[in-house]
Amino acid sequence: MLFPTLTFGLFFLVVFSVACCFRGSNDWRKIALLIASWFFYGWWDWRFVALLILSAVFNWAMAAWLSCYEGKARKRIMIAGIIGNVSILAFFKYYAFLLNQIAAFCGLLGYAPHLPFMEIVLPVGVSFFTFQGMSYLVDVEKRKVPPASLGDILLLMSFFPHLVAGPIVRASELLPQFKAVPPFEKSKISMALLLIVWGLFKKAVVASEISTQLVDPVFFDPSSHSSLELVMAAYGYAAQIYCDFSAYSDMAIGLAALLGYRFPVNFNQPYRAASLQDFWRRWHISLSSWLRDYVYIGWLGGNRCGAFRTYLNLFITMLIGGLWHGANMTFVIWGALHGGVLACERFWSRIKPASWPSLPVWIRTIFTFHIVVVGWIFFRADSFSSAIQYLKNITQGSWSAGQVTPLMVMLVLFGLAIHFLPRQGLTHLALRIKNWPSWSVGIAIAVLILIIDAMRYEGVAPFIYYQF
Repeated sequence: MLFPTLTFGLFFLVVFSVACCFRGSNDWRKIALLIASWFFYGWWDWRFVALLILSAVFNWAMAAWLSCYEGKARKRIMIAGIIGNVSILAFFKYYAFLLNQIAAFCGLLGYAPHLPFMEIVLPVGVSFFTFQGMSYLVDVEKRKVPPASLGDILLLMSFFPHLVAGPIVRASELLPQFKAVPPFEKSKISMALLLIVWGLFKKAVVASEISTQLVDPVFFDPSSHSSLELVMAAYGYAAQIYCDFSAYSDMAIGLAALLGYRFPVNFNQPYRAASLQDFWRRWHISLSSWLRDYVYIGWLGGNRCGAFRTYLNLFITMLIGGLWHGANMTFVIWGALHGGVLACERFWSRIKPASWPSLPVWIRTIFTFHIVVVGWIFFRADSFSSAIQYLKNITQGSWSAGQVTPLMVMLVLFGLAIHFLPRQGLTHLALRIKNWPSWSVGIAIAVLILIIDAMRYEGVAPFIYYQF
């Protein structure tokens, strides 16, 4: 069930109506939201719901168990819980990948092993809810949050706005909001509706058009396209993935806000970053902060173990971030590229003479953006060899226009340009319309949705991050 579809619109209308009916009873309201979330998740495959419930019950039980102990026993139970979560993720997401790597290594040694390959269906959003479960266990162990009831943990991990593609909402952010029925605030409703419409526009019009008209055809067969087409497709994918993923985050934040809950902002103009470190403060903020707090600092020790360990910790953290996205060498290389550049940035900041002036911000921003674009080529490519061939063809191909039309160039530039629009613009607009009569707000939103529907390309592809 995709957000920008009529099916989801009808589903959410029912959920919103039921949630309003239960404003007098927080417990029944949470039960209704939980059932709706399971229905939403089961729309793909009802077997996934069983895994989601099992994961939530497991994390609830482990947190309740460790809260009964102190000292090393408490930490050992937390580690066991993390191993359990990682095992779920590894089985569904990395089982075939690991066996393929083992088979390839054995092949280099001239040995053909008989390995137990299986066809495993990847549950939608498994990376998101397992990370959420792990962070809950760590926060309980460190006493950042108290152990919660089973019902609240089930809703925390199942809540449909963030379930399949984030943001990764931490227990400390969402559990306190479950304690009472959230108040109805018209200004927040206006902002929520604007976020949903804005996200719908970015996904259905900008991201989908760039994808179908430029990015998908070029990445499908890079060898048959000119260097100019390859370069434009790389820029196009930078625009597409931002518009696609930020659209989902905006819609998720808006949908949660309509139900009365606050989600953290997940994007903050990432292509304005003047360094890769700054980029990760702005891109997929809920994941980057999760990796920072629970992997880089919590597990690896951050920068407390000397300079070399700091560089190594940065590299390992981003390597894990790459693997989190998928079981493919392209994601490993993407993570390694980001980790290597982050380590180099930290090293340079350490050895750079104080008397040397820094480069202008605009030069550093352009340089950082192009590092990110090169990374996106690996991220989007079907295989490592395909990504390498893509980069080779850029330098060796012709510079004929091919599919690069003036309209497509304008669309890619527009996709990148809207990224620079300040979020405060939506906030100011929401404040202006909060005093409008409800019927006029409804008509305005309906008209905007109809305009977007008329502008969009036929059909709406799943969000890119649904595969993770």
